[in-house]
Amino acid sequence: MHSENYPSRLLAEAVEQFSKLPGIGERSALRMALFLLRQKKEEALAFGTALNNLVDHIVFCKICHNLSDTEICSICSSKKRNITILCVVENVRDVISIENTHQFNGLYHVLGGIISPMEGIGPNDLEIESLIRRVRSEKINEVIFALSATMEGDTTNYYIYKKIKSHVDKISVIARGVSFGDELEYTDEITLGRSIIQRTLFENPSD
Repeated sequence: MHSENYPSRLLAEAVEQFSKLPGIGERSALRMALFLLRQKKEEALAFGTALNNLVDHIVFCKICHNLSDTEICSICSSKKRNITILCVVENVRDVISIENTHQFNGLYHVLGGIISPMEGIGPNDLEIESLIRRVRSEKINEVIFALSATMEGDTTNYYIYKKIKSHVDKISVIARGVSFGDELEYTDEITLGRSIIQRTLFENPSD
């Protein structure tokens, strides 16, 4: 981006920052910046305040690793959740997607990714050890794998299965017979909700 193409250095800086967002090119970034300039000052400042708060105050739940405003997230601290069922997901977006289905009332564990040797991501790069500790110490009867239906997702499922199978009564996986995309966030709520309800026991070919 050439700042000399803009009438204001400050505008150019704003466009540069917006263009760093996923899927946002320079033209879209310029539209965003100009849109903010057309808003009332208090509305534009509220946008900036929200960004500052996002960076300065949001944390990861020390139990499930979901995003949270407090040390322990609202899901983990809720008295209304079924604490005997734990759903293992790849990222925070998956938690949001599953919550939107209103078909799951248990707890979550966010791995922060999946095992992918091609990308240099191994078990130690993920929140797997903390998951194992939870299964061993908490009153969890069922662990549900809700990872992407890819080779990497299956590899991660299998690795975790080997680590926890002797510590939990039931290990299941969201239904594969129901069509859903590689990433849960792109799945419609009805389909995703059905895949959770129709989950099946996780089968390990080597057992």
